[in-house]
Amino acid sequence: MTESMIIYGMIFAKLAIGLLAIILQINLMGKGNLAPTSALDQLQNYVLGGIIGAIIYNDQIGILQFMLVLILWTILVMTLKFLKGNLRFFKTVLDGHPVIVIEKGVVLTEECMRYGIQAAELKLKLRGAGSQYVKDVKRAVLEQNGALTVVQYGEDNIRFDLINDGQINTFTLDLIEKDKEWLEQEVKNKGYTVKEIYIAEYIDGEVVLYPYEKKHRPRLVQKVSDKVSDKVSHIK
Repeated sequence: MTESMIIYGMIFAKLAIGLLAIILQINLMGKGNLAPTSALDQLQNYVLGGIIGAIIYNDQIGILQFMLVLILWTILVMTLKFLKGNLRFFKTVLDGHPVIVIEKGVVLTEECMRYGIQAAELKLKLRGAGSQYVKDVKRAVLEQNGALTVVQYGEDNIRFDLINDGQINTFTLDLIEKDKEWLEQEVKNKGYTVKEIYIAEYIDGEVVLYPYEKKHRPRLVQKVSDKVSDKVSHIK
């Protein structure tokens, strides 16, 4: 076997391992990195592509070292995902928070300049959202992924959730002029805690909850287990 064949064989092996690592991360951490909606998803794609691209042609780094780097990166991303999903502080740091850039037909220029939004870019986003003039906009919010959510006069003012992934969205509470204690009591009145709620929406002055199904799964598993036991007993 010639030296060139060994080199190309190593490149092919690293390429195959890199492809498997991408597939593994997609299956472990969801489909978010296929269409990134958060800074962490985008960063995950950039760094993973950089790792694979930089190492694949580097003869000094072997397959074992390559696999170790991929494993460490996967563990780090999974840890950040866990922290983001369970602690509001990490979610804010990693993904940021929505920012109001237009309020009642007035452009909040300080917020636009702080986040690097130029006038032409703002107008482009407004046209993309179906609004031609700033004066027609009741509220425009810059999302974490850079998209612009526009509420025109005469439309429903609340387009954001009260709870996401068991975490209270204080931004929405500020919009409806409510506090955490009010929301926690509303959730409690429906027989849940905030941590048990996947999504909570605010519709026509009412809190609508979509809880996790975990609390119902043990019953289902128990029923299936009982049925299996009954069948086994019947066969005997």
